[in-house]
Amino acid sequence: MKKTFFLGVFILTLLVSCNKEKEIIDSLIEYNTEMETKGYHFGDKINFPKEVTDNAESITISFGDKETSKLVIDPQYFTLGDNAVTINITRDGKVITQDATINVFAKSPEKNLTYQVVAEYPHDTNNFTEGFYLDGNTIYESVGLEGKSKLVKYTLGSTQNLNEVKQPDDIFSEGISSIGNKIFQLTYRTKIGFIYDKSTFKKISEFPFPNAIGEGWGMTTDGKSLIVSDGTKNIYFLNPENPSQLKRYISVAGNTEVYDSINELEYYNNSIYANVWQKPIILKIDPKTGEVLGKFDFSELTKQNTKGEDDVLNGIAFKGNNMLVTGKNWSKIYEVKIE
Repeated sequence: MKKTFFLGVFILTLLVSCNKEKEIIDSLIEYNTEMETKGYHFGDKINFPKEVTDNAESITISFGDKETSKLVIDPQYFTLGDNAVTINITRDGKVITQDATINVFAKSPEKNLTYQVVAEYPHDTNNFTEGFYLDGNTIYESVGLEGKSKLVKYTLGSTQNLNEVKQPDDIFSEGISSIGNKIFQLTYRTKIGFIYDKSTFKKISEFPFPNAIGEGWGMTTDGKSLIVSDGTKNIYFLNPENPSQLKRYISVAGNTEVYDSINELEYYNNSIYANVWQKPIILKIDPKTGEVLGKFDFSELTKQNTKGEDDVLNGIAFKGNNMLVTGKNWSKIYEVKIE
C-alpha cells in the first residue's frame, strides 16, 4: 500500500512539475512574440512575466558562447536588429530553455529625406550594376552575372568604356571601392575578392573573405576601412592592408524596423548610404552604431526604369554634395540634389 501511495505522490508531483513548466514556456512564448513586434531599445529592461520569474533561482540569456544574467538590453551583448538568443530559467534545480528573437530598434525615428533630380546621364543598359562610384568625373562600375562580370570605367555622360577587365565565367562580380591606387572588388558566392591596379586594371592579388562574411554584396570606404555588406542586416569594416581581417561590424535598424538585405554602399560626409535589395529606398546610416538616420524613397525613378524583377535600384555615388543614383540595366544615371 505504501508503494502505491508514494508512486501516486511521485506521479502527481511529476504532473504538477510538467504543467508548471508548460505554463512557464507558454507565458514566455507569448511575451517574446509580443516584444518581437514591439521591440526594445538599448538600456531597456527585459520584464519577463510573473509566471516566469516566480521561484526562479536564476534567469540568464545566452548568445552563442556568451551569457548574461543582466536582464537589460546592453550593447555589450545585443546588436541593433534581430538577436537570436536562448533564455535559460533555473527552477528547482532544473533548467528550462526557450529560444527567442529579441529585436533592438533605434531610439529616434528615421527622417524621411527628400531630393530633386537636377541632371540625367546615360547608362549602359547592358550593365547589371553591382558596384558603382565616382572619382573626379570618372565612373567605376562593377558589372555582375556569371559569364558577363567585369570591371569598367567611363566618363560620366558617356557609355564608352575607357578601360575594362573581364572576370572568369564562373565569377559573379559585386561591390567595388578604391583606396590609393588599388581597386577592391567583391564576388558574390565564391568568397574571394580581387585587388586591381587602379590605373591599368591589372590584377594585383586575391583575398579570401573573413569567415563572418557569407557573400559579397556592396562595398565602400571611409579611407581607413573597406566597408562591406553581405545581404544581411550587417555591415563589416575590413582592414584594407589585409582585407581578410575583420575589424568590427554594425547591424542596421530603424526605430520600428530591422533592415535586412543591405546591398550597395557609399560612404559620404561621415554617413553610410545603402540601398536595400528589391526595395526602392536608400538609407542614411550612422557608421558607428548602425542606426538609420534617414530614408530616401526613389519609387518614382524605380518605376521608370524597372521592367522585371532584376532591374532594381543598385548604384550610389556622390558628385559634390549631390547624389548619383542608378540601377541594374537602367538607361540613366540620375543626379539628385538632397534637400
